[in-house]
Amino acid sequence: MNESQEFDYIIVGGGSSGAATAARLSEKNPDAQVALIEAGPDDAGIDEVLSLNRWMELLESGYDWDYQIEPQENGNSFMRMARAKVMGGCSSHNSCIAFWAPREDLDEWESVHGAQGWNSETGYRLYQQLETNEDAGTEGGEHHGDSGPVSLMNVPPQDPCGVALLDAAEQAGIPRTRFNSGTTVTNGANFFQINRRADGTRSSSSVSYIHPIRERENFHLLTGTQVKRVLLDDDRRATGLEVVDNAFGTPRVIRARREIVLSAGAIDTPKLLMLSGIGPAGHLADVGIEAVVDSPGVGANLQDHPEGVIQWEAKKPMVSDSTQWWEIGLFTQVDAGFDDELPGRPNLMMHYGSVNFDMHTLRRGFPTSENAFCLTPNVPHARSRGTVRLRSLDFRDKPKVDPKYFTDEQGYDMSVMIEGIRTARKIASQPALDEWRGKELFPGEDLTSDEELADYIRDTHNTVYHPVGTVRMGADDDAMSPLNARLQVKGIDGLRVADASVMPEIVSVNPNITCFMIGERAAELITEDNA
Repeated sequence: MNESQEFDYIIVGGGSSGAATAARLSEKNPDAQVALIEAGPDDAGIDEVLSLNRWMELLESGYDWDYQIEPQENGNSFMRMARAKVMGGCSSHNSCIAFWAPREDLDEWESVHGAQGWNSETGYRLYQQLETNEDAGTEGGEHHGDSGPVSLMNVPPQDPCGVALLDAAEQAGIPRTRFNSGTTVTNGANFFQINRRADGTRSSSSVSYIHPIRERENFHLLTGTQVKRVLLDDDRRATGLEVVDNAFGTPRVIRARREIVLSAGAIDTPKLLMLSGIGPAGHLADVGIEAVVDSPGVGANLQDHPEGVIQWEAKKPMVSDSTQWWEIGLFTQVDAGFDDELPGRPNLMMHYGSVNFDMHTLRRGFPTSENAFCLTPNVPHARSRGTVRLRSLDFRDKPKVDPKYFTDEQGYDMSVMIEGIRTARKIASQPALDEWRGKELFPGEDLTSDEELADYIRDTHNTVYHPVGTVRMGADDDAMSPLNARLQVKGIDGLRVADASVMPEIVSVNPNITCFMIGERAAELITEDNA
């Protein structure tokens, strides 16, 4: 192996959190050399990545790790978990729906899960720090976020079917509301805020944090470089990384003088930890890896937002242009038959799509149309928990991703989804949508009972692509939390994690801006601890 490079800080993964961490570390520590390693290519000059309205072209493309999930006992085994393989990570791959998490979600990270310092006061300070947002503010008119690198904007209400849908939601008891105002939306709907620039370029973590600092002397970007494992010395300190170029090159070592930060996401960060001997000892032994640290929480606690779909044929032509085709969000509380619902938060979220979404219904024989609109009910705080496990000790093998959808013992997740379909039907039946609402294509008006709707959901559901929680942070004495509240890997010196995997509990909304926030906070913690 060739040893050719050495840096003070190395961040693995140029995604939503990793790009933010690297940029802020190089800014806060001008005397330190900071390297950002990304397995995929640079996003610069790739129009289908940079143009937000082309995001759906990226699914199952060469810019997608495209993980097939494990066979599901109670869900759709055909489902794939898209994970971006390009600079910017999933912020270069998604629809750029931009949300601050509810205060209640962030406060529970600290109060319930023991992640001291991770609360809404910290989170909301960092949301404002990272964004430039000309359209948001509190009800009192306070302007926030006017100098951060990430550009947020309101989606303009230019989709007439979408406007009619919001009118129908009001008629059904879900009023128009304002997102990112500082107040949790328990019951409300509107056009989203998105992280996009005025020219249509997505304001991804790469565009926002990395493009402006490419020539910074203490910052180094290494793309097309895949990490095989973290190197640990006899004192259990992370000293470097074994890497290869484009997965098939000659292995080489990159050394870290101070710290390594894993930001490879909720699927690949636990994979990399386990390949490095940090994870459940029994599972590691099964694939031929000796455990350096027996950490049973690595790869556990996988959470996601499962998503159903209900679609109607449109009576009039749908829009032929859009910011990103999924422009409206709806939140409400439905009665799913449980007494312990989320206090002060929605238990149902829906996205409105102005496009045909038959990804999982067509193979089941449901009718379709290219001129259609849909609603996608999902569960903001699903109770099912899944796992990420190694397939083998070969770093090139895709991991086993098993979300275990709809396996919570009480059946909460499925109950919310069933009521979500019924809520969507209630909205669509309102007079405001009479000019647009045609035939219900799927599930179809003849499917009405709990059993029929549950069977439909199990067969056809998708995901909102929000896996989190697989290397959760928590209290020092919590054996199932592989990280402490400073994002340090327990039992190892010089190694942290900063990405969606650190969330002890998923947030109620699209989590991408929260991942940016995690990256910002990681840079603060590292700078404080190395002062």
